[in-house]
Amino acid sequence: MSIAPNTSFQKGFFNSPFRPAPFLANPHLQTLFASVHRKTRPQLTRQRQRITLTDGDFVLLDAHTPTQISPNAPLVLVIHGLSGSSDSHYVLGLQKALAAQHWPSVAMNCRGATEPNQATRAYHAGASDDVRGVFQHLIDSQERPIMIVGYSLGGSMTLKTLAELGDHPRLLAGVAVSTPLEMAICAKRLDKGFSMIYRKHLLDELHALWYAKLRYLENTGATSEAQKIEQCLTHAPFKSFWQFDDLLMAPLHGFDGVHDYYARCRPNQFLKDIKVPTLVIHAMDDPFMSPLVIPQSNELSPMIHFELAESGGHVGFISGTVTKPVYYLEQRIPAFLNYIHSSR
Repeated sequence: MSIAPNTSFQKGFFNSPFRPAPFLANPHLQTLFASVHRKTRPQLTRQRQRITLTDGDFVLLDAHTPTQISPNAPLVLVIHGLSGSSDSHYVLGLQKALAAQHWPSVAMNCRGATEPNQATRAYHAGASDDVRGVFQHLIDSQERPIMIVGYSLGGSMTLKTLAELGDHPRLLAGVAVSTPLEMAICAKRLDKGFSMIYRKHLLDELHALWYAKLRYLENTGATSEAQKIEQCLTHAPFKSFWQFDDLLMAPLHGFDGVHDYYARCRPNQFLKDIKVPTLVIHAMDDPFMSPLVIPQSNELSPMIHFELAESGGHVGFISGTVTKPVYYLEQRIPAFLNYIHSSR
């Protein structure tokens, strides 16, 4: 399935042209298919850079620069989802697709995503300070305009960042895919049915990451930081995201419990303040969410293009066929970014 660059990028809500592959219309098949089909990740040569944030901690960036770069091409910053990294198939797939149109890209590994970071905190849905730090590094180190793409929790970080950056002269556009637009609703949804399988998988991975970080901090002599994490981990194993976010994420990231965390970081509240063209791609059958997360029209900035698909799962959107799948997001996102860039 090929998507023409200018197809259906309306402002406000509009119906997606996406159609699932035959036999993959089920939301769980859409969500899980790539993890089976893409056991070998898309191949790409990248350069890793470690940058220091304002609080002295660090993040890792993986940049890909095509052999040929289009004149005036922007730089695309890509942000992974919860328990993902720059090695997630959807990040590598997008970077490869951008390279095919001769655009450079940088994939951000959020704090602690690939190796233990030094601060007590890691990343969370409202960690726009880290994205702004990377954005500042990129505009200081090169002259290209920047577009930002975030997936799932990375989409939450992206939308908050876009609202905060406003009409920054170096910021051209944004994209947010499968974003938990109402965090409280999404946390409840993961407590139901087959979605509990995703919840267990994510919480198991997050527990392993935090436990590895605890051991790292102990081994490096950061006793005070290690003790804070150890205290939170006494509540493990966590049985729900409500519990995990209330007993670990909130206290380690400066929130007054889970309700404060969800209220201050819920992405829908930031949509009205976005001042650059932004595509939000959302599947109505996303098993991490429910239709209740969809914002009202009056919550959208005039710059929001809100693409609603009947199916697609969570960061799925697989068209084509089972034997020859087409990763729609790797066509649709570059098409939108190119559409905005060419209309400047």
